[in-house]
Amino acid sequence: MTSAHEEPRPTTPYGTPEAPRIAVRGEAHLEVDPEIARIGITVSARGTDRRDALGDLTRRNTTVLDLVKTYGNAVEKLETGAFSITPELTRHGRGERVRAHHGRVHITAELTDFTALGELTTRLADLDLTRVDGPWWALRPDSPAHRHARQQAVREAVQRAREYAEALGATLTALLELADIGAEDARPYAMEAQSRSMRTMAFDAADPDQPPALDLEPERQHVHAQVNARFTMSPPTL
Repeated sequence: MTSAHEEPRPTTPYGTPEAPRIAVRGEAHLEVDPEIARIGITVSARGTDRRDALGDLTRRNTTVLDLVKTYGNAVEKLETGAFSITPELTRHGRGERVRAHHGRVHITAELTDFTALGELTTRLADLDLTRVDGPWWALRPDSPAHRHARQQAVREAVQRAREYAEALGATLTALLELADIGAEDARPYAMEAQSRSMRTMAFDAADPDQPPALDLEPERQHVHAQVNARFTMSPPTL
């Protein structure tokens, strides 16, 4: 019996015969549909005069922005990035002379409606001096998939520890520690296309000048979570 003035004994890192410790790792790996798709748009212009190049770039940029905005709520985010006007110098002759001016502006669009993605991508790529990169598929930072993966990792750790204890004829008595060692990783991996097809909308058949929309298959996302857990268990039956 411990007196009132006696300090409690420190818990040993390896447990005691009366309360053995179990250390386990719980892991979860989910494969889910993406929630957003990003495309990069580069609008270019060229002119012998700087002001002409800038004016042409402004018109092309407005055309792209207006086109993207026609998709309304399908576009969750639209941002303009780097802008540049660069002179092109002549390669021969004495002195430096400006041959032309090149203008570029970079735009990023983030879409949540994948049925509109293929049509928009094709229409943008059909514009003069316009480059389209992507799409890049992703999950939102606050996606429920991250929470589900963390919860599944915890349940897996508890189940693993319980199985170890049961193998010794014991039961879990307390949780000592639960450590997050990396949680989720929502980066996309190269995977086979998902079984259900998500086809894009076709263009208006009445307009023969528009090219057919791209058929884009969303890339499945991998979400990974890991936890370390330490428990105590009742004395085993050996």
